[in-house]
Amino acid sequence: MSHNSFGHLFRVTTWGESHGPALGCVIDGCPPGIALSAEDIQSDLDRRKPGTNRFVTQRREADEVRILSGVFEDDRTGGQVTTGAPISLMIENTDQRSKDYAKIRDSWRPGHADYTYDIKYGVRDYRGGGRSSARETAARVAAGAVAKKILGESILIRCALIQIGPHNINRANWDWGQTRLNPFFAPDASIVPVWEDYLDHIRKDGTSTGAVLEVVASGVPAGLGAPIYAKLDSDIAAALMSINAVKGVEIGAGFGAALLHGETNSDEMRCSNDGQPYFTSNNNGGILGGISTGQDIVARFAIKPTSSILKEVKSLNRNLEEISVVTTGRHDPCVGIRAAPVGEAMMACVLADHVLRHRGQMGG
Repeated sequence: MSHNSFGHLFRVTTWGESHGPALGCVIDGCPPGIALSAEDIQSDLDRRKPGTNRFVTQRREADEVRILSGVFEDDRTGGQVTTGAPISLMIENTDQRSKDYAKIRDSWRPGHADYTYDIKYGVRDYRGGGRSSARETAARVAAGAVAKKILGESILIRCALIQIGPHNINRANWDWGQTRLNPFFAPDASIVPVWEDYLDHIRKDGTSTGAVLEVVASGVPAGLGAPIYAKLDSDIAAALMSINAVKGVEIGAGFGAALLHGETNSDEMRCSNDGQPYFTSNNNGGILGGISTGQDIVARFAIKPTSSILKEVKSLNRNLEEISVVTTGRHDPCVGIRAAPVGEAMMACVLADHVLRHRGQMGG
């Protein structure tokens, strides 16, 4: 199975399966001399890990990360720093229940990657979906934590859940601080009880629902990205679309731009009192011609309902016999609930890669 890597100068390869002994990533291209400890990575992993509340899968994983290579205890600083060598990170799986999937080993769950993996490779890991499982995103979050260290404190990346099923947040109530105070990463406190009631019904009904998240990168300097085939927005879109279960991505106004007139959609420019250009709006999501403008970079991604559900659905088995499928085990009623740290990680990885590519071409 090829194509397990992404990025150019900051390059990430993820490895491992949902029910294997461990999973992790190898990061190639991290500059030397950056302070990096397991604690720097663990804080993001703790935000993504399962079993933290009743609205997510009850699989209990500590998701403790181990740094296997690429760091060194620097006597001069008294802490670990990157050496410039590949950084290998490992997260052990400790709460697999593979027997839960025994009944579907020869069945294809509709909406899942079972059929496509089987038809392409002639073999599939039916235990939790193998590489197609959302569990793979733990490795991305670990890599994203390293990317954030490269970007430094001047660039702030945050992600919020803005829709579950048909229920949207009220943007007038947007408060980033709220995303740390509720289990949904919601920026609107008033939507939390609505989502709780909705998800309780979804879970009791044995089904699942989708979600939309918004990721924002602030403090990004102007000039990152390049035309024509290295556009910053195309790389961000590809990174977010690569997340398991994502079925749609938009930048800035996105599909909403189709409803606007040219004079409305255009981000008009002015000159500030200190002689710096600024924009009066941000319909283009902080990117023009594939190059960052210095505004906030804004992207949204839509996640489909979890395919593993307790409700009976019709499908086929490997003998092409029509069957009914019920997936037992522990699953997220809405996999988007734990996707905010993943969206942040993918944005961070893309930006770190483009920062290094920009330095390589333009210096500085």
